[in-house]
Amino acid sequence: MTQEELIAAEVPIDKFALLSKEDMVIYFKLEQNFRIQLQRRVAKLEALAEELKEQRFCLEEKYVTIKNEIFGKSSERRASNEGKAGPVSSAGDKKSKVRVLLPSERYPDAQLIERRVTLDEMPSCRCCGVEMSDSGMTEDSEFLTVVPKQYLVIRVMRHKYRCVSCHGDLVTAPAPPRIKSGSSYSDEMAIDVAMTKYCDLVPIERYSKMAEREGLKGLPPQSLIESTHYLAAYVRGAYERLKGEITASRVLHADETPHRMLEGDQKSSWFLWGFSGKRTSYFECHSTRSGDVASKLLTDSRCEYLMSDVYSGYGKAVRETNQARELEGRPKIRSIYCNAHARRRFKEAAESFPGDAEFYLQMYDKIYGLEREVRSKPPDRCSEALELRRQMIPLFEAMRSRAVADTDGFSSKSSMGRAMSYFLGNFAEFTLFVTDATLPIDNNPQERLLRSPVIGRKTWYGTHSKQGAETAAILFSLVESCKLNQVNPREYFRRLVSALHQGQAAFTPHEFERMAAAAITSAPQHVTTE
Repeated sequence: MTQEELIAAEVPIDKFALLSKEDMVIYFKLEQNFRIQLQRRVAKLEALAEELKEQRFCLEEKYVTIKNEIFGKSSERRASNEGKAGPVSSAGDKKSKVRVLLPSERYPDAQLIERRVTLDEMPSCRCCGVEMSDSGMTEDSEFLTVVPKQYLVIRVMRHKYRCVSCHGDLVTAPAPPRIKSGSSYSDEMAIDVAMTKYCDLVPIERYSKMAEREGLKGLPPQSLIESTHYLAAYVRGAYERLKGEITASRVLHADETPHRMLEGDQKSSWFLWGFSGKRTSYFECHSTRSGDVASKLLTDSRCEYLMSDVYSGYGKAVRETNQARELEGRPKIRSIYCNAHARRRFKEAAESFPGDAEFYLQMYDKIYGLEREVRSKPPDRCSEALELRRQMIPLFEAMRSRAVADTDGFSSKSSMGRAMSYFLGNFAEFTLFVTDATLPIDNNPQERLLRSPVIGRKTWYGTHSKQGAETAAILFSLVESCKLNQVNPREYFRRLVSALHQGQAAFTPHEFERMAAAAITSAPQHVTTE
């Protein structure tokens, strides 16, 4: 049968029967290329599917983390074990009755005012009817009260003196010294406004509303804000002395937080940089997060250890400072990294990998348990504290061994993979503190000092000028330093302003605390002789 007949009879023809050898070679090459391209396309699609699956998993982790940040507990403390229980008191135990303290005993610093309640007419005896007399005895009770804030207008009348002989001279009594001469507000009110904002974190607009409810209407917030600028400029000498205390510290904590510049500068995203020692807190406000800010402060410092988070800006500052110190023959700065940040990452990973992260959290629980014992040791028992620190080394080594073994089993983009990579990549800096009992384990002290500026940022949103940013840095520095030294900020500012009026040198909260302690020690002791 011919080809036409086969086609007419619908007999299948081999697809290669009509092809030449050259065409068959070309056909097979095309088919092979098509299969290779198809296999590559399938591999790419499989890789894309795997990547999308991983991204979906990471997004779910981020969703859980964000949800916990918004709706979860702010504390990083872990729940206590269910098996633990306190001592159970038996039914026969009698609770010791505790005497309730009187208000004068609870609050010995509060002013005590005695009010005597008497009768206008002497009562008659209910037995014999004779008029009674005062026995001198009293039945006493106490309660705590408050006197609402009063706003007073002070009129200063400065007398003028003339010469009654020649009438050629006129002398006016000098005006009392003030923070800002000619201001509508007294020093006491400027301090009250500044402490209400930078210590109690109350916006000045709310201060005006509070004053209105106390009977003073029409108090302009803008002029009150200006009074805080005057106060900050007046006490700037104390702020500069704070920087001197910071640069003289052997161990420094460093951290930064965003600061909004609402107007007054082209950049709206500024940063509040915080540096602190044991007794001093120091802030600077800058329009950059560059490590040059930390480098500039560290260059002139005597710092030997810098505690911070794993931010490249601090690494850059340490490198630049060490290069300069090497040329001068000075000791280099060593970086210590915050273990609270490492623990925090494992705690976040526990949301998606509870079983895997639990080991690291348990190790950190034991480490911080030892650290609490270290902090309870007095300074003269440094060797005991160092021995406790050395007991942490096996715990850190166990975490490192576990992380090295488990790293390949987790995606580098997962929360668990990132936590282990973060821990392993900075292991030397995380464990440096175990070699010296005076070094800190984490940067929590500095983060606590930043809490008030962060709350303030959420309350009044930001500053409206560079002067406002500088005022915030000065006043927050002095207020937080007062808290570190357990000094009342209002009392400190009152005494500082008074001393500056008298021409005395400015002093920091730490110096003020030492002055107060010295005054108590040198006070004369009254001895009663019989």
